[in-house]
Formats: sequence, C-alpha cells, structure tokens
Amino acid sequence: MPHAPTPASRASCLDPRPLSARELRAIAELVRQRSGIALHEGKAALVTARLQKRLRATGCASFTEYLDRLEGDDGEEELVRLLDAITTNHTSFFREPEHFEVLATRVVQEWLARRHSRGFEVWSAACATGEEAYSIAITLWEALPDAERRRLRIFASDLSTRALGTARKGIYRADRVREVPGLLQRRHLERGHGPHEGKVRIRAHIRHTVDVAQVNLVEAADIGRRFPVIFCRNVLIYFDRPVQQRVVSMLERHLDPGGYLFIAHSESLNGIAHDLEWVAPAVYRRAVK
Repeated sequence: MPHAPTPASRASCLDPRPLSARELRAIAELVRQRSGIALHEGKAALVTARLQKRLRATGCASFTEYLDRLEGDDGEEELVRLLDAITTNHTSFFREPEHFEVLATRVVQEWLARRHSRGFEVWSAACATGEEAYSIAITLWEALPDAERRRLRIFASDLSTRALGTARKGIYRADRVREVPGLLQRRHLERGHGPHEGKVRIRAHIRHTVDVAQVNLVEAADIGRRFPVIFCRNVLIYFDRPVQQRVVSMLERHLDPGGYLFIAHSESLNGIAHDLEWVAPAVYRRAVK
C-alpha cells in the first residue's frame, strides 16, 4: 500500500522554493526569445506566483524540473502555456478614450475623403482579451456610413492563446463594460439571463467584424496586409529598446501611406528610428508620398 505524502512532500509540490537567480535567467531568456518581454530580477516574485499553477499542472516539483521540461523535445506546447502565464492582459473598454475620439473624427474623415476601394481595416496588434478590438469596432460602426459598415474589418491579434479565447467569444462580466456609454451598450451589447446572468456579449453585428488570430509581434515580419490604422498599446513598455525598434519598424511597414499608429500614453517613440509624424498624444501618422 503506497504511503500518503508527508506534509513536507506536499509542501514541496504545492509551494516550491523561490526561483534562483539562475532559474530566473533561464526562464527570462526563453520568454525574451519568444515574446520580446524583458523580465528582470525584480520580477522573480511575479514569475514564481504565475508559474505555480503550471508546476502543479505538469507535476513538476521544482522550477529546475520545469525548465528541463521546457527545454525538452516536447516542450513547445508547455512554452505556449508559460507565455500565457507570464504575459499581462490588463485591458478595458475604451481605455484612453481620447484615442477613440481621434479615430472617430480625424481618421475617419480623412479615410472617407480618399474614397478607398477596400473597406476600413484596423489592426489591434495587442488585443489581449478583445476589449480594445471591440471598442474600435463600436467606434467605427458609429462613425462610418451604413455602406462602409459592411466593409469594416478589425484584425485582432495577441501572443496569448488564453486571452484570444476570450476575445473570440466576446463575452464579459457585466462590470467590465462600465466604461461603455449607456446608449452604446443598448446598441451593441446584449445582457445575459438565467445561467448567463451577470454577463454581457458583444452583439453579432459587431462581433462578426472582428477576426482573431495569434501573432507574435517579435517574430512577425510581414503578415501580408496593410492598414489605415494600427493600435499597438501597452505592449512596447514590456520590451527593451532593440525589441521596441524592431516592433515599431514592423508596424510602420504595415501602415498604409497616411495611416495612423496609436500607442499608449505611457509609451514613447523617443530614441526609436521611424518616419512617422506626431499628430496627437500617443498618435503618429505615416507620411503620404
């Protein structure tokens, strides 16, 4: 008859010792190579906390054992789960609302004046759980003429497969939509009932404008599309300067001439080489040649 685990062995499985400096460097290097996210020593407690569940799920008793699994022949699937655990997906509807005002007025007016043959397409390049992408879609649905609404497409991408699962469903807790004005809620959201009480779902006419896909901004070179607008907010702050340069250059290549790049107010393109013109706080425009 097998012996029951001792209190000490249970504690070892459920509460492994803190990350050593060597283990943190090894995990940080894996994360940097695949995602561009820079983890410094001050992140040790954060990394430890977020990886506890992965150790339990894989049955690893230590971070060293977990590293061996990641570096093994079949570690790719677990590496995806590691990145899901590490990446931060904090977002909200209509975050930094000034950007949506610029989008609905200046950007839409310029785009309509050019009479494009294709529809209005926006890349939400770090969409997390989708709130940004749906905020963009709602803003443009309200701002565009009826004929153009049918051609509206939002390409929503992120590194985290877990976050993208939420984005695809378009279902959120009711408290997540507090920043959405009441009129827009009535037009574009539907309230859950019965077992879905306390949740809201993005209505189909908005949900169907959003295409969700995984894109690693650090590894992407050319996704085969150009956009009049790209939102890439609250992601550059996690990269070191060389990775910021690479990502900004890649995003610039994906802008139409005259296209707009929106970054977060907490971010800056200072010290990064680019040919974009500053037009508003955290809003840049590619020149029309």
